[in-house]
Amino acid sequence: MGKKNLTRRQFMTAVTAGAGTVLLGNVIYALPTEKRAKMADPFQTVTLGKTGIKTTLLGMGTGFSGYNRSSNITRAGVAESLIRSAYEKGIRYFDCADSYGTHPFTKAALKGIPRENYTLGTKMWVTQGGIPDQDKADAPVVIDRFRKELNTDYLDLVQLHCMTAGTWTDDQKRFIDGLENLKAKNIIRAHGVSVHTFEALEKAAESQWVDVIHVRINPYGESMDKKDASLIVPVIEKLHRSGKGIIGMKLIGNGKFRNDPEKIDASLKFVLGLGTVDMIIVGFELPEQIDNYIERVRNTRLA
Repeated sequence: MGKKNLTRRQFMTAVTAGAGTVLLGNVIYALPTEKRAKMADPFQTVTLGKTGIKTTLLGMGTGFSGYNRSSNITRAGVAESLIRSAYEKGIRYFDCADSYGTHPFTKAALKGIPRENYTLGTKMWVTQGGIPDQDKADAPVVIDRFRKELNTDYLDLVQLHCMTAGTWTDDQKRFIDGLENLKAKNIIRAHGVSVHTFEALEKAAESQWVDVIHVRINPYGESMDKKDASLIVPVIEKLHRSGKGIIGMKLIGNGKFRNDPEKIDASLKFVLGLGTVDMIIVGFELPEQIDNYIERVRNTRLA
């Protein structure tokens, strides 16, 4: 089958067709029957790109509707118990950020658990808003505070949070260099970025500095860097080919699909079926949601 331009209708057909087809580049391929029945495992061990960081396929995001050091789970008073519950159910990746205000709750939730048993990712807010301006210090100062807030000698991953400018690699060089030095000292294991525009995403794909990136991805274009997912997929493929670790976020459209089981399942099938996203994070708000998504991932058939 030769290459051809993929229309949005063809793209969505491939997304919803189930495990019998797979999208590679701009081409939809039919798969042999024997390759259609692989099921996803939420607790399988994955490695984030070339970092050597190993964790679970399904991780917990602690910052749904998070800003100015609070999130839905901190406002509801359930952050500590929910994080602990996620760990007890088998999740080993916890996605934090300075702007979520979840560091102290994560520390309390994981108290007494050997540090090597879980993976901590967090993010620095370095642009306007987000956290008080006086706390936007150089990376060594900020990361030292993070380590105290999380009661850990090291952080697995630290990212620049919510980059939007296509020039972010130049604009934030002060922090980029600071994190690079901290990695050389083994204070952090990897560094990277979360992006919130297509321009910032493309710049991350070009950057050798990025070890791990959060990408916004679902098949419906909801809360993503482009409304058409077929434009995002090739950039994710480029990131993957270069050895960067890829964490998928906004699979549930920033909560827009929470009451739409068909869209949730289609999104999980699509993102997990890409073969280029190392792991996914979901912002749980209730203990029963953790069980629900564990089961949904287990029921996801992969091409």
